[in-house]
Amino acid sequence: MARIDIVDLCKRFGNIEVISNVNLSFEEGEFIVLVGPSGCGKSTLLRMIAGLESITKGDIIMNDQRVNDLPPRDRNIAMVFQSYALYPHMNVERNMGFSMEIKRTPPDTRRQHVDKAAAILGLGSLMERLPKALSGGQRQRVAMGRAIVRDPSAFLFDEPLSNLDAALRVEMRLEIARLHQRLGSTMVYVTHDQVEALTLADRIVVLDHGVVQQVGTPMELYESPANRFVARFIGSPTMNLIEVAMEDQQLTMKSTHSAIPLPALVGAESATQLGIRPEHLEPMPAGKGHVQGEVEVVERLGSDSFVYVQVPGAGRLLSRCNGNTRLQAGEAVGLSLDPAHLHLFDEKGQALR
Repeated sequence: MARIDIVDLCKRFGNIEVISNVNLSFEEGEFIVLVGPSGCGKSTLLRMIAGLESITKGDIIMNDQRVNDLPPRDRNIAMVFQSYALYPHMNVERNMGFSMEIKRTPPDTRRQHVDKAAAILGLGSLMERLPKALSGGQRQRVAMGRAIVRDPSAFLFDEPLSNLDAALRVEMRLEIARLHQRLGSTMVYVTHDQVEALTLADRIVVLDHGVVQQVGTPMELYESPANRFVARFIGSPTMNLIEVAMEDQQLTMKSTHSAIPLPALVGAESATQLGIRPEHLEPMPAGKGHVQGEVEVVERLGSDSFVYVQVPGAGRLLSRCNGNTRLQAGEAVGLSLDPAHLHLFDEKGQALR
């Protein structure tokens, strides 16, 4: 297992800085997810850890050893890419053990390592198949097995599930979680999918434009986002935001100056936006609740229903309700905001409470 420390790391392409003064520490055996929108620098950061991308400034330290100048083969890491990159003319067994074959590892030792990896990943019955005879999920498991046989101190995953359909992504998420539980290895995983981040990570690193926005456990980021970007990015469906201002000691909706009848909130005097997640916004009979509006659309998803409500002065707000809600489009409705789950943000988007 590897401990990875990233110190004042920067990466520039010409005058464009894509990684900006990143400082992170990953503990031995930890599952870290790097998450953010496309172009935020997460894959670049992963490639720098792997040694596939040069470092403009700063240091990467693995187990107290500075590895900036070490080639990838000497860092004792294994990387699983979005593309499976399997040799089409080799069967599963040989694909998994080819790195050991190149090193002239004795066949018996090689077979022992491959069989162990195959048992972990449930590939024992597929060893003689060529990649063309495998499903997408099976090919990705072979790619993971190829990494396991190297017995690395850390695994790096670069959006490994992006090429799979929705059902296979769920299956492979479980495979990766089980793999971490069995091996206990340090894993660094890149994704733009916040559902993958929330379900897999011990800790999540949220990046935007090469800058670390917040680091924490999934529930820390969900319940206590450091800023508006994290609040909107983490959680599906996304957080509702209402433009607000303080007037006469009351929090009001900025566009209509109508008061939101809520208890006094710490930091409210500096707030420009109020955030609340859809599950903390409860529909009420018309005339009740904190704000009033009209139902635009009801999306019924089985166990849940998403109710979109147009609120004068606040725009469209989303409430996550029980799947058997009787609300219909065009119906007048009130919305009750749970005071215990409100988030306030200042004009720079920083969280106030």
